[in-house]
Formats: sequence, structure tokens, C-alpha cells
Amino acid sequence: MTTIYQQLGEVAGIRRAVDAFYECLQADAQLAHHFADVDMARLRRHQAALLCAITGGPVGYDGLELAEAHAHLTITDRDFTRVAGHLVAVLEEAGVERNAVSAVVATLSTHREEIVTVPAAGSGAGGCASRA
Repeated sequence: MTTIYQQLGEVAGIRRAVDAFYECLQADAQLAHHFADVDMARLRRHQAALLCAITGGPVGYDGLELAEAHAHLTITDRDFTRVAGHLVAVLEEAGVERNAVSAVVATLSTHREEIVTVPAAGSGAGGCASRA
């Protein structure tokens, strides 16, 4: 059975997916402000390591705990849902099978309370419009 890590093209494929993911997030007018003063190269490295780790790859993640990394941000439930929508779009475009995409999103969703710092009403799912 092929792992999600393998479906994504292992480290090189995950790095490409992470790059595409952050291009979507930075192009999203409702999310871009979260990345205005962020060292994107560093963030992409951490995200790639995290994605490698949670998809069955051999790369370990040694970054901050998710709650600590997001504590100073104003991330709403709507933001979280939009980010998840972009992640789905990028993973599907990368050729990841639907059940594997669902597994990644389910794993991410278990960390919602660690990432969302400002609960808000409503949701705003959406894929990356530039990829449609």
C-alpha cells in the first residue's frame, strides 16, 4: 500500500506541495495578513517537516508545539476552515487520493483547538482560486 508520503512524491513532492499551499494562503485576501511579517522560508521548512511526519515519512518534526506556534496569532474558525480548503485543493492537485486527503484533513482537524485562537461564527471553505 502506498503511503500519503509516497503519493505526495516524498520530500521533494511535499516541498512542492507546501510551496503551492503557501502561495494559495498568501494570495487569499482573508488569510494573507497572517503571513505579512513571517519568515516564509523558515515556515515552509517547518511545514514540510510536519507534513512529512504526519504522512508517514522518515523526516521528523522538531518545531514548536502547534498551540505555542499559533498562540500570538488571531486565527478564527473561519481562517482554519479556509486553510483546510486550500490544503485539500493543493493535495488533490498533487494527485493524492481522496481518502488520503481526507485523512490528512482529519489529522489537521484534531489540532483545531491548538491552532484557532479566536473562535468565530461561520466558515469560509475555499480552494485556491488560481488553481481552479
